[in-house]
Amino acid sequence: MIKDLSKNNSILNQYVAELRDVDIQKDSMRFRKNMERIGEMIAYEISKTVEYQSEDVETPLGVSSVPKLKEKIVCSTILRAGLPFHQGLLNVFDSAESAFITAYRKHKKDGIFEIEIEYVSSPDLNDKVVILSDPMLATGSSMYLAYKALLEKGTPKHTHIISILSSLQGINYMKKKLPSQNVTLWTTAIDDELTAKAYIVPGLGDAGDLAFGSKL
Repeated sequence: MIKDLSKNNSILNQYVAELRDVDIQKDSMRFRKNMERIGEMIAYEISKTVEYQSEDVETPLGVSSVPKLKEKIVCSTILRAGLPFHQGLLNVFDSAESAFITAYRKHKKDGIFEIEIEYVSSPDLNDKVVILSDPMLATGSSMYLAYKALLEKGTPKHTHIISILSSLQGINYMKKKLPSQNVTLWTTAIDDELTAKAYIVPGLGDAGDLAFGSKL
């Protein structure tokens, strides 16, 4: 199932526009904050899909029966670009566990690259709701390999895969590779073009560099 949140008018689109803006990008703190805000908003949308159970809560004047989160949530992200995005998820699902994945592009001389998953730190995922985040979904290879790596830690009840910007190619790749059940793909924008070097156009640039500075 694909959820494209850009189809609805909301303040979410404003934050995506600011992430794209070359002038606003010069403020790395604001860039990180907008990623965090978007994470919070997607988490709120996901919260509408999970299970709740009624519990009695004692107030100063009596007892109120209210629905409280029943699911066990695990928020996971691909380092390093996903960290602010991940924080937004945790701001909403504040009792969630966390998982972290390291992935990078291993470039070859002919310009072709392979995705390498180096490390996964994760709790047991059996029968939990997993949210896997990465701000950019370009070819889809990194996200799919991260998803497969997480499945070695257990079988989730449901997996939500979320990105801020996605290429149409990446979306189509994930649709072909992911199971038809128990996985939902969320994004806040879909761009049509992907360059030969797998950069999304118009995109926004390198999210990790814009959030944390360029790397060697």
